Amino acid sequence: MPRKKPYSGKQKKLQLQEKRKRKQNSENDSDEEGSNLEENDRVPSSSKVEEDESPTQSLQQKSVQSTKSLDPNRYRLEFLQESNTKLKKRRELGRQVLHPVSELELEVCDDDSEPYIDIAKRPPWHYNCSTAELQKTETRYFQEYVEKIFAEHDINELSYFELNLETWRQLWRVLEMSDIILIIVDIRYPMLHFSPALYNHVINDLGKHAILILNKVDMVPPELVIAWKEHFLLKYPKLHIACFTSYPKEAITNIVPGKARKKRNRGGRIAINMGARELLEICESIVQKKVDLSSWRHKIESENEASGLDEVINESHEDTIEPPSPEKYKNGMLTIGCTGYPNVGKSSLLNGLKGVKVVSVSKTPGHTKHFQTIFITPTVKLCDCPGLVFPSKCDKALQVLAGIYPISQVREAFSAIRYLGERINIVNILHLQHPDPPSKEWSPYDICEAFAIKRGMITAKAGRPDIHRSANLILRMGLDGRLCLALRPPGFTQNRDIWKEHQETKGLIEKLSKYRPSIEESSDGSDGEFDSDKDENENETSSDEENVKMTTKNPFALLCDDD
Repeated sequence: MPRKKPYSGKQKKLQLQEKRKRKQNSENDSDEEGSNLEENDRVPSSSKVEEDESPTQSLQQKSVQSTKSLDPNRYRLEFLQESNTKLKKRRELGRQVLHPVSELELEVCDDDSEPYIDIAKRPPWHYNCSTAELQKTETRYFQEYVEKIFAEHDINELSYFELNLETWRQLWRVLEMSDIILIIVDIRYPMLHFSPALYNHVINDLGKHAILILNKVDMVPPELVIAWKEHFLLKYPKLHIACFTSYPKEAITNIVPGKARKKRNRGGRIAINMGARELLEICESIVQKKVDLSSWRHKIESENEASGLDEVINESHEDTIEPPSPEKYKNGMLTIGCTGYPNVGKSSLLNGLKGVKVVSVSKTPGHTKHFQTIFITPTVKLCDCPGLVFPSKCDKALQVLAGIYPISQVREAFSAIRYLGERINIVNILHLQHPDPPSKEWSPYDICEAFAIKRGMITAKAGRPDIHRSANLILRMGLDGRLCLALRPPGFTQNRDIWKEHQETKGLIEKLSKYRPSIEESSDGSDGEFDSDKDENENETSSDEENVKMTTKNPFALLCDDD
């Protein structure tokens, strides 16, 4: 009997795919249905659409797939994938020397002359429409919306934005059922996470109130928080603003340049947050006693008493706000919708307001798949909307650093590391040594290679430094805030001393000090900063001690000769 020819797993996979295609084509009654199934088989399994392929064509294929029940990819993130030629050019640029820029480059300049890109709005509908008719109308509208965007704007200038209709439908539902809309942004990248089109739609089209939540205020200096707050109030006068953080005890008032931040402790029970009181006061001024919010007030007071905070909640003050429409606050219930980009902390905010973990939290963008309804009190209801990336023209590298685009799916990380390395001295913070000692010039590729060598990241087959893995870790450190990068409003660098002496800045520092009364008694003695080498060495020494204890417990280890 002749010996069988070796058969690889890749060939076996192709054989199964062809067999599956033949089986599907044989089950079709008409050639037209068979051709549709062949097109569906060619849709990639990843959450991206190739640039060479028409986005509307992919949307049509996805609408056919969505007819299946229990589609596991229904709520996945879907972006436009860049071509391989562009990625190759950007990888080559990753070997060029990076040049540090001044602090003025951290300031975000607003271009009011260029109009913003509008968001997708739900088409008109009525309760007499059937489900099939409504889905068909929304699908047709969304295809026309995407076609219009790619026709009016250059594809090279557009940033990543959501192409999944199901995610947009979740936003439409939340906007319709909510009385007050929370627009949540990360204080490190507020202008990147704030959509003027969403603000205009909520205020002008829907006639509802919008509250901007500056989240994660513990990760930047207090003067920068107040500067951003005043900037938004000046540019968007109908916007209410509240500062929030789920980890007020980890707030740092003085950030030392050249130091890396501590990794945020996310374990354990939900700690007391800062910002729920301010949000309650804003809601009371908007509702104007149309809804009884006393249960929410008593909940916050009880949490403050349990945590040892003696701060008293201010009574609702009078404000020149138009009375709400009769359709709002049905059955004496206040519904608050949480909207925003991925990874801005929407789920963490819900857990903080509730006081217990009711929504799962993850660093991966798109973790929340569909909107969730949570009752804070019997009269206050929160709606958590999945993170949605609105169309814009911001830098794609900045989107990766802000956590909008999943880091695990980044195919070329040198552009984002270049943007980070030009504004932060990564070499000194991570204490890297150049892989080519005679050279003193650093490129993004050199930074990734040096970090891979330092952390012992070696490829399995070739034994070379794992550049992709080290670049992934650097980006995650920037996302966690351990490499602190924060954008600034226009004029902040020049007037920083003025913002430090601002009255609201002092008030914010006083609030944070109540949550963290003894900053000097921190274990590391560095006001929340830490040396990455010191932290790594402590981990290594602790692991070595454990190994020594384990070997000494083994009686046969004493027979080994150390020489």
